[in-house]
Amino acid sequence: MEFNLIKTDVFSKARVGLIQTDHGKIKTPVFIPIASKGYIKSILMQNFSDISIILGNAYHLSIQPGMKVIKKIGGIHSFMNWNKPILTDSGGYQIFSLKKLNKVTEHGVIFRSILDGSSHLFSPDKSMKIQRIIGGDIIMSFDDCPSFPCSYLETKQSLKRTLFWLKQCIYFLKKNPEIYNHKQYFFPIIHGSIYPDLRKHSVEETMNFVEEVDGYAIGGLSIGEKKEKTYSITDLLTNIIPKKNPRYLMGVGSPKDILENIELGIDMFDCVIPTRNGRHGMLFTWNGIVNIKNRKWKYDYSCLDEGGTSPVDQLYSKSYVRHLFLSKENLGKEVASIHNLYFYFNLVKQARDHILQNNFVSWKRSVISSLTKRL
Repeated sequence: MEFNLIKTDVFSKARVGLIQTDHGKIKTPVFIPIASKGYIKSILMQNFSDISIILGNAYHLSIQPGMKVIKKIGGIHSFMNWNKPILTDSGGYQIFSLKKLNKVTEHGVIFRSILDGSSHLFSPDKSMKIQRIIGGDIIMSFDDCPSFPCSYLETKQSLKRTLFWLKQCIYFLKKNPEIYNHKQYFFPIIHGSIYPDLRKHSVEETMNFVEEVDGYAIGGLSIGEKKEKTYSITDLLTNIIPKKNPRYLMGVGSPKDILENIELGIDMFDCVIPTRNGRHGMLFTWNGIVNIKNRKWKYDYSCLDEGGTSPVDQLYSKSYVRHLFLSKENLGKEVASIHNLYFYFNLVKQARDHILQNNFVSWKRSVISSLTKRL
């Protein structure tokens, strides 16, 4: 992968970089909106010029619409009419999130479909094959994401399985090249839960495949452990993951979490928070978090967010958006989701700007307390 490390902050590990893919460039740090099933819920993605990359999920897309539909039209970009980069998760996270619907074996995972209850075996080979057919620009290794809390012994066994599956993923990719006219880049996933020695071992074993690896993802965090532990593990890993590669912290997070982990040297983030919370009426602003359904906004006719950058922020009042939510009108979910995504994009843009100016740490400290206030 062509990753140009443009600048590292003088006072922290925060970095600005540029990832080049065949479907476009990605400025880092970057926030990746979730489009697990080929769409971002409640919004029209093509209206967002600030989106540089989205995330799809191999498990969900394989169930619906299915690989025949995607392959026949020439891949996910053509199916979605989306000409920017796409990252596809491998389905490994569903081992954790759908644990009541699966059975883990050394050969893979037997899932019961969330649609009809039918059984589906996901193996490293199948995950890689599905991701080849989907055609994402960045594809992920098939991993075993352990639950939290998880004992040391259980975590060790889970990591052993993940590393065994990683070898199978790489072997499959070597034997089965891309099927569309663009390059796919491969990220393994570092695991080991909250145990530093297992995390180090995961990186060390993964670096044995340095020629096949384009970036490193960190999985299995922000799933219940204390924030201090999340940050300490991230800090540990960014000290040993090669600086020449993009670092992707999966499933993180809140605005505060993003800024804290940018300071620790993370380049890429994804999370459902901005759109999921938006659909429930929670808006992120530079002054704090707004629950637009609260009674206090009933007679507030000021614009949705005076400091916002989205097209809806000056168009609608707080009172009106509250009315949309209380009326259960889908427009309310759309407006809140758009607002939150623009906020996240602006958050990482400002982070990039302040890293370039060598004042990221002082800027982060000046804004972070406001971001977490409840208004």
